[in-house]
Parts: sequence; C-alpha cells; structure tokens
Amino acid sequence: MSTEKVDRVVVPTAPAQDVAQPVRRTPGPRAAWALRLVAVIAAGFALYAGSPPREAWWVAPLAIAVLGAVVRHRRARAGFGYGVVFGFAFLLPLLGWLQDFLGADFGPWPWLGVAAVEALFIGLAGAGMALVSRLPVAPVWMAAVFVTAESVRSAFPFGGFPWGRLAFTQDTGPMLSLAAIGGATLVSFAVALAGSGLAELIGRAGLIERAGLIERAGLIRAPRRWAVPVAAIAVPLLGGLACWPLVGTDANAGTKRVAIIQGNAPNLGLGLLYEDDVLHDNHVRAAEELVDDVQAGRVPKPDFVLFPEQVGSWGPARSDPELSAIASRLGVPLIVGGLGQDRDQQLRNEIVRWDPETGFGDRYVKQHLVPFAETIPMREVARLVSPFVDRFQSDMVPGDDPGVLDVAGLKLGVGICYDVAYDDVFGPAAAEGATLLAVPTNNAWYGHSEMSYQQLAMSRLRAVETGRAVLVGATSGVSAVVAPDGSVAARTELFTEQNLVAEVPLRSNRTWATELGSVPMWTLAVLGVGAIAAAGWRARKSGA
Repeated sequence: MSTEKVDRVVVPTAPAQDVAQPVRRTPGPRAAWALRLVAVIAAGFALYAGSPPREAWWVAPLAIAVLGAVVRHRRARAGFGYGVVFGFAFLLPLLGWLQDFLGADFGPWPWLGVAAVEALFIGLAGAGMALVSRLPVAPVWMAAVFVTAESVRSAFPFGGFPWGRLAFTQDTGPMLSLAAIGGATLVSFAVALAGSGLAELIGRAGLIERAGLIERAGLIRAPRRWAVPVAAIAVPLLGGLACWPLVGTDANAGTKRVAIIQGNAPNLGLGLLYEDDVLHDNHVRAAEELVDDVQAGRVPKPDFVLFPEQVGSWGPARSDPELSAIASRLGVPLIVGGLGQDRDQQLRNEIVRWDPETGFGDRYVKQHLVPFAETIPMREVARLVSPFVDRFQSDMVPGDDPGVLDVAGLKLGVGICYDVAYDDVFGPAAAEGATLLAVPTNNAWYGHSEMSYQQLAMSRLRAVETGRAVLVGATSGVSAVVAPDGSVAARTELFTEQNLVAEVPLRSNRTWATELGSVPMWTLAVLGVGAIAAAGWRARKSGA
C-alpha cells in the first residue's frame, strides 16, 4: 500500500487592512414616498407663486420639471396620484378668489370643489406623462400629454375652466412671443417641453435616485444621452427669443384715441349681486366727469368710450336716457356692457354699441358663460354652492358669433370677462377684420384678490397672439391699455375711480396664430393621445 503526497498550491494574499468603506444610505420606501409627495406639493405651490401678478415666468418650467421627474418611469396610477397632489397644491391658492367671493356665505366648499375637480385633470396629465416617459424623445410626448389634458379641462365639464393654463404664467419672459405663432397652446407646450426636458436631464443624471425620490430603476445604468433633454430645454427658450422680431407693434392701420371708464364699485363681494343700479350710477358719474374734462379742454376728445361689463340693464325697449345723454354730449359712440332681456324673455350678457343719435345699436353676446353663475346646471344641487340660482331664474343665452363691432371707423373685437380665457374668441375676431380688441369685465365680486391680475395676464397673451392692442375695461380694476407686444401702456389700481385716455395703434395684419386657429391644439392632442396609445401598446408587448 502506498501513500501519495498531495501538493497544495497556496496563493499568497495581501495582509488585511483596515479600510473604511463608504456606506451609502438611501431612504426606505416610505421615506422615499414622503419625499416625492413633499416635492410635488412644493412644485405645485411654486407654480402658483410664479403666476401673475408675480413676474416669475421661469418658475413654471421648474415646477413641471419636478412633476415630470417624480412621475418619470412610474406606473400610470402613481403618476395620477402625484399629478392630483401637484394640481391641488397649484390650483387651491390660485383660485383663492373663489373663497374671497363665496366663503362668507357658503364656506370653503365651492373653492375646494372647483380646485379638486380641476386637479383631477392634472392627475390625468401625470398618469399620461408617466406612461410616455419610457418612449424615445420622451420630453416631447410628456409635454404633449400635459397640454392635451389642459385642452380637455378647458372644454369639460360644463364648458370647461381654462384658469391656470401654463401659458397664462408667461405674460412676461421669452416664451410669450410664441403666442404669435401657435397661440396659448404653443406657449403651454413650450413651458411643458422645457420642464420635461429638465426632468429627463435630472433622471438621466441619476440625481433623483440619489435624492431618494425614486427606487433604483436602472437610471444610472442607462446610456447618458444628453442631446434630447438639452434640446428640449433649449428649443423653447431660444425659439421664443427668435420669435420676438415677429411680434409687431407698428400702427399699420392708423391710431385711435380711446377712453376707458372705471367707475368703481363698493367692495361688498356677494353684496353686489343685487346692486345693478350702483354700478350703473357710478359709471355714469365717472363718464360725466370725462365729458366735463373734454369740454373744458383738460382731456382730448376720444373717438369712442369703453365701459365695463354689467354697467347697463335694459329690456325689450333697449333704452337708457343717461347713456344716450353722455353719448350725445361727447358726440362719440359708447361701448357698454349690460344685461339685456329681449322680447323672447331670455337673458343675455352683452356688449352694445351705443350711438350718439340712435342709442342701442349692434351688440355682442358673451360666448362662454360662467358655470353655476350665468348658466346653472343641476339647479337644486347648485343652490347649495351658488347664490346665482336665486338671482337668475333661468340660464343666460350664449352667443355663437365672433364679437366684431363697427365703431368710430374701425372694427373692434370684443370678448366679455371669462371669454378671454378661451382660444376661440379673439382669434376669430381678428380673422374677421378687428384691428383693436376690448375686454369689458366685472371683477368687483372678488375683492382685493389676484383674480384681476390673472385676467390681465390673459389679455396680455391675447395681444401677442393676435398682434392687436387690447383694452381692458373693469368696473373696479384692473383696467388697462395693453400694447400688441403684451406690454402694459397704462393701468388703474383696484377699487379706484379712474378714467384712462390713450392713443392706441390699430393693426390689420394677421399673425400665424390667427391663421392657424385651433390647428396647434388639435395637433398636440393627436400627439398626446397617440403617445399614450403607443406607450400602452409597448407595455403590453413587453409584458410590463
């Protein structure tokens, strides 16, 4: 019997060293969820904080970037939840004027209800953004989805509620000029694209993962291609700067001198509901002061005079001796807003040209009526949240024709108050030859809130969109003269009696936005819906 000796090879090893290895701590799932929630709440509130009257246009892309970064590569239901929270944090303070208006009598429920319903649409945007975030060139599809959701909530339910569109945060800044190309829709898309590009940049850099806002999802391992996100950020900003030369301000159709009457109103909130005579008398008195100033040579004679919304009230006889006297003494037509009831007994919110010799003339009837105020669905339920149910026993009748009135040798495009938030009022008026625009409004309901400034921002965007000067005539402010480039040439303060007289340019050329009309909106809607469909098909194919 023999024995074998087995040779063993011993591999020498370096002596052990006490080396301190860095320990990376990441938040647990609950902590990460809490951080994401705090991030979207902060971003939503920041979007409000960057909105008019504050001139901080750059905040909006940053806010969308946070939302996009949080929902990126997530499931649709998570995107929906984060979108709803973001939307509520944005819209609740933005619509605070609803609480100022209705809170004393109806509590916070109308305010909370409107903000919550509108936040659901932003939730849908968040869900769609999450779905399409895995597609190639994701920032484009994310932006298209967000704008599609904006368009839907601008139309549904009850005619929609466009307040809080991204475009309305851009009354200053480089991207405002894009309104002349594609209207409010293109401006919203530009903001969403820049924000989504920044979200993609953050995601590809792994910054969110390091902050613990999402779990490891292979982001660091993904190829670091920077061209798409950088282009998504740069193109809207550089494109906006490049488009400013297209925004004309020259008076290529002459000029006119106009007067705007702001007769003021008592700051009563709901108390104004039955004070039609107060509004009428205040504005008649302010107009008589204008007449005295003109006749004394202190103020140059205007070519026409613009009054705010709801100054008059007339039945089938269509008479108002005091307005007729003012028009006769000045010898120029008046543009007056009021509530009219024709022989059909139906009520209309209308703007009337009041002639010095013949009185009541051509009129424009408001197209977009305010839900639960001028038109009231579900009246018995609405009575719990709206004082207008008892004020108006039947709904007002909307108009369906563009507001173009012949006055003082020009065509004046008119939209009333809430109309200015919609894309289908002033563009068609400019297309039908209006060389100047006017927005008579009554914001006296809302006290010293931000509502009037938010509405002024919309008028500034419409000026650039149509290439027209815009006259804003408000009962209690803010009345303003807006130049065709969106700058404010003159304005009043809230709850003051003040008349404005200004020389304004008339412009006859048509912007690309006027020519294209609703084409940008439908194009982006098709892109947004198509991207969602493609993402869904891709997910099913991969079994995700």
